[in-house]
Amino acid sequence: MPELKCTVQTCMHNQDYYCTLDKIQVGGNSAKKAEETSCDSFQERGASRIDSAAGSYSNSYSGAAGTGAGKSMGSASACSCVDCQAVQCKYNDSCQCHAGKISVEGGNASQSSQTACATFAC
Repeated sequence: MPELKCTVQTCMHNQDYYCTLDKIQVGGNSAKKAEETSCDSFQERGASRIDSAAGSYSNSYSGAAGTGAGKSMGSASACSCVDCQAVQCKYNDSCQCHAGKISVEGGNASQSSQTACATFAC
């Protein structure tokens, strides 16, 4: 399980540069450089979403089965599992990240496409 540092302060899962999810998903199955990856677990802080089952709005997050989204641990941790779809990355082994440390970046992102795995390397 890699040590995960996240600079995306606009993400609701970010707490003091750590992630409150036990697992994140990095996208970019055809990525050749870091900018072509993204943290697909990103959710903008304060953004409401519609809970289709209940028909209501919510600021909370729960990972949906099959999406690679993790469960909130409630408190942030330095380590998270990383389900990585960036298959060209040298740290990717069977869609799991095996880097010792990874950095997710995205400054003032408002959507996942504005984030990136800065550790990505071919």
